[in-house]
Amino acid sequence: MPRLPGPKLPEEMRQCGVRRPRAATLYPQIEPYANGYLQVDGGHQIYWEMCGNPLGTPALFLHGGPGGGCTAGDRRWFDPQRYRIVLFDQRGCGRSRPTASLAANTTAHLIRDIETLRVHCGIESWLLLGGSWGATLALAYAEDHPQRVRAMVLRGVFTARRKELRWLYGRGASLLFPDAWESFLAPIPAVERRDLIGAYHARLTCGDATPEMCAANAWCAWEDRLATLEPQPPAYLIDAPATLALARIESHYFKHDSFLAEGQLIANAELLQGIPCVMVQGRHDAVTPPGAARDLARALPRATLQMVEDAGHASSEPGILRRLIMATDGFACQER
Repeated sequence: MPRLPGPKLPEEMRQCGVRRPRAATLYPQIEPYANGYLQVDGGHQIYWEMCGNPLGTPALFLHGGPGGGCTAGDRRWFDPQRYRIVLFDQRGCGRSRPTASLAANTTAHLIRDIETLRVHCGIESWLLLGGSWGATLALAYAEDHPQRVRAMVLRGVFTARRKELRWLYGRGASLLFPDAWESFLAPIPAVERRDLIGAYHARLTCGDATPEMCAANAWCAWEDRLATLEPQPPAYLIDAPATLALARIESHYFKHDSFLAEGQLIANAELLQGIPCVMVQGRHDAVTPPGAARDLARALPRATLQMVEDAGHASSEPGILRRLIMATDGFACQER
């Protein structure tokens, strides 16, 4: 099966018809031309949608979290004239049903769901775009099904190793954001703080709506504070069911080491050697610091790691956004 070569440099991109490399912005809003639900095991129904060009290069967007869900804005990372864009909400979140369910919700289940969706859509292989947990899932899927992946665009690489979780929920990011860390600790008694992920997971699954939402708000507020260099209004207060789904599913995955063997994604990176890969990483990313991206780049010497010096974690930061659009434009250029 032919694979896409790596993305060209911006000058070459202009020569082949991509005209927006310096001032790249999200593509205009579009609506799906097809959508629906897939019944999968464990009682889950997975929401999916397709937009863009039905005859274009297939591309799959993988949202973060785990438990984050897709938004209409996630359709806009790809040129709709060149790409057949596929989005889906992972188990338990977004428009998938039932909301916030942890039953039969593991990384292996999500990988099977992606394959079920690929077959349902009649797609032979596709480009993967994922950030944070979306990058984790892209790597896990690609290592299981390398023949189904044309290329990968990864943002804020997270490989789910214990040291990455210790950074986020221990003596790491807490040193950069001590005030926000105090708020994150507040719902948890001192005697339980040796295992914050476990303590939060217990509260997020206790069956009582009040302590569950208190824990969910505190969990999401901590991650929100770390996500961008410039503080933004708290997104976690907008949608209570989505907040609970994100916090509950994240704590479920992180309590179980994301259902991956320690170091698995780096150790198995040799399976990805034939897949072009662009990694976009904020230098000041406090959620998924650059170390994981550097480790993956060492394991994938043909991959391109683009360090954005004035950015943190969020895809909305201008430097991150520009590089991601340039990457998807670059791979579309190679399909001409």
